[in-house]
Amino acid sequence: MNRRTILEATLLGTAFAASGATAPVAAAQQARPPFVTAKDGTKLFVQDWGNGKPVLLLSAWTFDASSWGSQIAALDAKGFRCVAPDRRGHGRSEMPSSGYDLETLTDDVAAVIEARDLRDVTLVGFSMGTAEAVNYLGRYGSDRIARLVLVAPTTPFLVKTEDNPDAVPKAMIEADNAAVARDFAKWIAANEAPFFTPDTPEITRTWIREMMLSVPLPVALACRKTTAFADLRAAAAKIDRPTLILHGDKDASAPLPLTGAKTAKLIKGSKLIIYEGAPHPLPLTHSERLMADMLAFMGA
Repeated sequence: MNRRTILEATLLGTAFAASGATAPVAAAQQARPPFVTAKDGTKLFVQDWGNGKPVLLLSAWTFDASSWGSQIAALDAKGFRCVAPDRRGHGRSEMPSSGYDLETLTDDVAAVIEARDLRDVTLVGFSMGTAEAVNYLGRYGSDRIARLVLVAPTTPFLVKTEDNPDAVPKAMIEADNAAVARDFAKWIAANEAPFFTPDTPEITRTWIREMMLSVPLPVALACRKTTAFADLRAAAAKIDRPTLILHGDKDASAPLPLTGAKTAKLIKGSKLIIYEGAPHPLPLTHSERLMADMLAFMGA
């Protein structure tokens, strides 16, 4: 190869890299529509990347699927197919005036799984998404699900009752919901400090604040009540798939003793990994460790 040929090849390679193009791959991703239609006709926006074994990612209260961005990128790079819906009333999904009860939200999860014909699924729920995940298994069974990952779960039951004495009094939950209703922005500001780690960048905090406030207040309140009052003890006890639970011991939103620890006891054979000093939003504050634990579990 002469000097001119070498120079031309170098320049072409530089231009190719600068353009953002990538080399041809063995299996190009199949084009998939961005929306799935729920049972009641609501259009649900779904991120759907990759062609490998599917991982279905369910988001936290007032979060949309963009909050899973780092995990989607990491899983896609490892050859997994990542499917992440925006809950109705969130992100780019439609916002009907009803359907924020747990049964309808669970039907929405089922609609995504069935519309995309997902099988051998790793079902991952974060916070409110854990309630949808556990309820899905309780109602629809585990035929399409290979394993379950619960990140900072709100399960199994948050309300104090005679048969659930070490929980949160109903009056306290209702008072907190009333504070959200009075001034959502003020409530977010008052609860921000324990939600993140001290080194969480301001740009991340701003992104999450704006994401939460983009959810209309009636939707946010309806979903918050759904999460708070969902009794999923029976559903959790029936889970028959390998389950990994990841939870921080400084979680102020879903305290470990009331949620993750109880859920682990109910799900036979489940594995609980406690992140020392970690708060609630592990996908944001502990992304690398979370991904490592998930990949180890998925490859076991």
